[in-house]
Amino acid sequence: MIKSLLLPFLVLTLLCVTTQAAQPPTMRLDYYHTGNATQEVFSVDRVVVEPLPWPGNMSQTIDDSNLGKYFFEVRDQKTKSVLYSRGFASVYGEWETTDEAKTIRRTFQESFRFPLPDGPVDIILKKRDAKNVFQEVWSTSVDPHDQFVDRSKPNPPAPVITIQKTGEPEDKVDFLILGDGYTAAEAKKFEADARRLTEVLFSTSPFKENRQRFNVWAICPPSAESGISRPSTGIYHDSPLGASYDAFGSERYVLTFDNRALRKTAQFAPYEFVEILANNRTYGGGGIFNLYSTVAADNAFANYVFVHEFGHHFAGLADEYYTSPVSYTPAAGDRVEPWEPNVTALLDIPTLKWRTMVNAFASVTPIPTPWNKEAFENYSREIQKRRAELRKQRRPEEEMEALFREELAHEKEMFAAEKHFGQVGAFEGANYEAKGYYRPEVDCIMFSRTDHFCKVCRQAIERIINMYSKK
Repeated sequence: MIKSLLLPFLVLTLLCVTTQAAQPPTMRLDYYHTGNATQEVFSVDRVVVEPLPWPGNMSQTIDDSNLGKYFFEVRDQKTKSVLYSRGFASVYGEWETTDEAKTIRRTFQESFRFPLPDGPVDIILKKRDAKNVFQEVWSTSVDPHDQFVDRSKPNPPAPVITIQKTGEPEDKVDFLILGDGYTAAEAKKFEADARRLTEVLFSTSPFKENRQRFNVWAICPPSAESGISRPSTGIYHDSPLGASYDAFGSERYVLTFDNRALRKTAQFAPYEFVEILANNRTYGGGGIFNLYSTVAADNAFANYVFVHEFGHHFAGLADEYYTSPVSYTPAAGDRVEPWEPNVTALLDIPTLKWRTMVNAFASVTPIPTPWNKEAFENYSREIQKRRAELRKQRRPEEEMEALFREELAHEKEMFAAEKHFGQVGAFEGANYEAKGYYRPEVDCIMFSRTDHFCKVCRQAIERIINMYSKK
């Protein structure tokens, strides 16, 4: 009788062990991306086997989302079958659209991460052409048995903090929060910041309804100095992850250009998505699809920036605002339909990418959808002038925060009075341009400093959650 009772337990135990053992190691190809506005060249830096097993579900290795400016495939050399693929965007992909890229060449560090293959593979990199169609731009080969594959076992720079674990990494979306500019004495502050912003994320739909499908981890390598660099004000810090304000000349844009430092720290936790918390008060942040997002943790509007920028990183959402100054030069030539799920060039109304959502309001929502655009733009221009003057005079950050509160209150009142408020349509003004691009609703966290995503953005986020986790 005892044997018969133990048998099912032993079988289950063996199955669990087998399942865990089947999860392959994680391989990473670091490479250099060099070029300018018209040319780009790629070269291999190194190939690494990371310390932890692959965090993803091995039944969800192929990306069919059609998101990203770039797309890479891992193909078996013998069978030519695609073993793994992902779309992504990059720092280079943003930089090449700036004025600087027209005059100089620069090199950026980038990485591909994928499950360790059994044998030699070809890595194929594709980029969207002028018509937004993916075209091959580079390929290289990787042999996992090559003696020069780095299999060293480095020590972690800091302990891994479990913010939330709801299951095994391969079954969940694994979200990693990294700290930059926190001294060893500020380790507890980092953990408190990470836990606070985690709660902000999971109080926002649709993350709120899908909280149990996420694991959240945190690592904070200690910094010699508190805070990160802000070159426009003469502040330079050698922070562990290299995050800095003023990326591409935009005072609020926070990025790191040190991909190697980022990867060497992140590799000690399971992750698919990364957030960098900058230990600063000054308003700022950034987000790049399938790379990372950033936020200045101590700003009064950190909650908004955190969720907004994570929307870029997690689901490839575009900025819907168009009156704030940006570093990018508008694309020349005829418009093509953007790959981002929440903006459209509205080239063909019957094929509007979110047309199924518009149908619910077909009797009341015209396409394109009228809104009080001129009044909004007039008010926004005045706010931008006041904002620029505050930065020019280097006024205290609380004055900037007060201006943002004033702006938010005015916009909430203005949008609530719109005839089509809360309805899905096609509202002109998005993607940094006043004309020619349209957003799904009159307001969304990708448009203003509000606290909610529109229906189209929520659907796009849910699609990525489904792509990386089991229900």
